[in-house]
Order: sequence, then C-alpha cells, then structure tokens
Amino acid sequence: MTRIPTHPPLPLPRSAEVVIIGAGFAGLGMAMALRRAGHDDLVILERADAVGGTWRDNTYPGVACDVPSHLYGFAAHPNPDWSGVFARGDEIRRYLDDVADREGLRGRIRLRTPMLGAEWDEEAARWRVHTPAGEITAEALVLACGRLTEPLIPEVPGLATFPGPLFHSARWDHGADLAGRHVAVVGTGASAIQLVPELARTAAHVTLFQRTPAWIVPREARAYTDAERARFAAHPEELARLRDTLYLEGERRFASRSGDAAASESARALALAHLGRQVDDPALRRALTPDYAFGCKRVLLSDDFYPAVASDAVTLEPSALAAAEGSTLVAASGRRVEVDAVVLATGFASTRQPYAELVRGEAGTTLAAHWSDGMSAFASTVVSGFPNLFVLNGPNASLGHNSSVLMIEEQAAYAVAALERRALAPDGVLRVDPAAEEAYVGEIAAAAASTPWLSGGCRNWYVDERSGRLTLLWPGTVDAFRRRLAEADGSEFTGTPVGARGKEST
Repeated sequence: MTRIPTHPPLPLPRSAEVVIIGAGFAGLGMAMALRRAGHDDLVILERADAVGGTWRDNTYPGVACDVPSHLYGFAAHPNPDWSGVFARGDEIRRYLDDVADREGLRGRIRLRTPMLGAEWDEEAARWRVHTPAGEITAEALVLACGRLTEPLIPEVPGLATFPGPLFHSARWDHGADLAGRHVAVVGTGASAIQLVPELARTAAHVTLFQRTPAWIVPREARAYTDAERARFAAHPEELARLRDTLYLEGERRFASRSGDAAASESARALALAHLGRQVDDPALRRALTPDYAFGCKRVLLSDDFYPAVASDAVTLEPSALAAAEGSTLVAASGRRVEVDAVVLATGFASTRQPYAELVRGEAGTTLAAHWSDGMSAFASTVVSGFPNLFVLNGPNASLGHNSSVLMIEEQAAYAVAALERRALAPDGVLRVDPAAEEAYVGEIAAAAASTPWLSGGCRNWYVDERSGRLTLLWPGTVDAFRRRLAEADGSEFTGTPVGARGKEST
C-alpha cells in the first residue's frame, strides 16, 4: 500500500474566501474551478494524511473503478497512461496526487486537519470552521466530503467479540495475513465482487454471506497495450474522441437503469446470459439470480466473480449473517460455519452523512436536523438555512450509469457562478429560498416515482429509509443535470437579481 511521506501540516490561516472540506475528486475539482475563475484565496481541509478520498481509503485486493478510466477523470486533465479500460484504485489515487501537483494546490491543502465543526456567524456573515489546528473563518464553505466515506458496520450479535481479524473492506487491515485461512466475506455489493476473486486465490476457503444477489453484467476489462498508450499521448485528439464515445455510451445506459421497458429487458437478458455462461450448477444460479427489477440496486460489472463463486474455493451462503458465537458464524438460514477472519463488505452510511452533524446554519440548526427526513438541496448543491454553503457529491448528485466526476464538474461550475452572484446579494450572502429547494425536491420526486429505484422491489442505498425519498441518485442523464443547473437564474436565492447564470440581468 503506497502512501505519500507525511510532513508536518502547514500552518492554518485565520481566514479565507472559501474553505473546502475534503481532498478527493470533489474537493480538488472545486478548487480547480475556483482558481480558474479568479478565486485564489482558498484552503482545503483534509482529515487524512494524503489526498485521494475514497481511492485513498479503499485499498482492498482488487479495488478498481467500474467507470471506464478515460471517462473517470477531470476534463482538464486527460491521462493517456491508464493501464487498462478500468483503472485500479492505486492508479486513481496517484492520478489525484498528480492533479494536485499540476494544479499547484499543495500549498492550499492542510492534511491531517479534520473539520471538527462549522457554524454560520450571522453578525460576521462568515463560516467559522473548527479544526485541531485552530479556527478558520470563510466567506463560503464547500462540503466535498464524499458520500461513501463512513463504513456501515452491521449490528450482528456477538460480532464485536469475534476472536480473529475483523475489518471493513474500506479499512483493509494489511497486517492481517489471510493466506491459507478460512475467510468470511459479508455482503455481495461492488466491493465484495472485486475482492472475493482475489481472496479465493490465496485463502484456504471463502464463505460468502449474501443477503441479496446483484445484477451483474460483463466487465470486459483488458489492459491497454504500450502502443495504445503511446498513441493516446501523441494524439490527444484521439483521447478526446474516446472520452466522448465513452460518455455517450454511459448516457445510453441510463435507459436500462431507470426502467425503460425495452432497455431494461435487454440488459436483464445480458446479465442472465452472463450468469448462465459462468455458473453451471442450477441451484447456485438460482441463488445468484435477483428477484427484483434490473437497476433497482447498483448494477455491478465483473468477469471473474461468478467463476470464483462457482469454484471449490468459495461457498455461497444465500442468507445474511445473523450472529457470531466466538469464531463460529451463524447465518439467517441456521447454517453454522467456523472461520478464521471476517471481512465486512457491507457498504457505507450513505443516506445519513456524518458531516451533517457538524455543520450549523442559521439559528444553530444542524444540517442533520434539516435533513432529518432525507438529504435535500436546490441544484443538488445549495441548502436553505445554510448561507454561502455548497455541498458537492451530496443530495441527488450520484449516478448509476455514468461517471460521477462529470456531476462534480457541473456542481463546481454552478457553485462558482453562484459565488459570482454574491456581489449582487444583500450583504454578500446567498440565502436559498426554501420554496426553491422544496420545488427542486418535488421535481426529483416526480422524476423518480416510476423508476426501479423506488418501485423495483428492492432495498437500496439510493433511498432514504426515513422518508422513502430518492436522496442519493440524480434521476436523469448528465446532460439533463447540466441543463437543469444552467437554468438557475438566481431566483433560488432570496433578494438576488435574476439573470443568466452568474451574471446580473439587464
């Protein structure tokens, strides 16, 4: 596991125009957009010892992106050197390191400096952000904390006293030697289908606890040749055309993920054929076949998960983990299995973002309280009751069909345009009209009502369990998101002149 050498944190300035929380894709993307627009007085606070976000934190065996590598990057920083069609996690982390260097952001990043709390100071019209290094005030605060950051640990009786290695996939214990051990993996989501084939190669045996099977389609991964990488480097226009092609392919996938009848049936048939080709045993095929609509949960990509599960190295337990009794795990089916180690591939606290408890807006209301029945924002970015606050990669900004980096870039552009409006706003403060936020939430609800995410017969991490609202996914294409944000004319902010995005009306 590669890590950048740690150095003493740089001194924290007392104030900045913009403070950004998080140095992953969203934080770096926001900083890039601000600097290009002439907003150079910014500080990025990062709780960890390196940039990279989820690609720094997730280091489990086999970790890789399921978006094509040449689409999973910033438009301003194409990378001709990706090793293959899908980039490995360590490659993406190095890419973000390189972007931080090329953009000259190192001097603005404060590593090992978590946000302990932030509150809006009404009198000063500034955010007060508290850190272990002291307080910094900001005219605007950007939460670029990511949505898949805090591991979700299941409440399983007895699990806390399991005697062997026990860890979440996002907090991989590289000191635990799992070679020749009997390992249990709990969960069959995106992380599990990548790490199970890797564990199957080295562990004595793997028992996989599956609460719900996933729809899995072929990944068709392959390495790029040296000649291809050289051609991409020599001909950036070819790389740009490839990115455009991958983008359009992603946009076309929206139909099958969102419930279009013909597209969904075609994709479902593809997934079933993939399963049929790779798993011969009829009983195992039945156990691995979802009983919910295609697209209801995140659709996964893998070429080697099914062969691993069908091999003698893995036993599928088609029920949830119900209890642990010492080193014996008890499945919901009643089956008992003795294991040496447990890997939790159980996902993240996605609908209840941990940072929301730390941020207080007007009248001292926390973001968590404002989101008590599910996350909400206008333009998926700004929140009523929280002046001059921007949330990237938060409410309704995720995708199930295309690259999330595209959404981040659109949100960053919207945030920069909104900041340009501050000169036109009363006291230089952008206050979101609650009615505008409510109307936007209504638009989301109407667009999502007939989709598999709400009516497909499954439980997914896109939907808030408290309200039943779709709060994570954007229920449309990237093009539609771009158009919707471009329509923002300032009327979402109280007392701000209406006009083209970021410009005063005439």
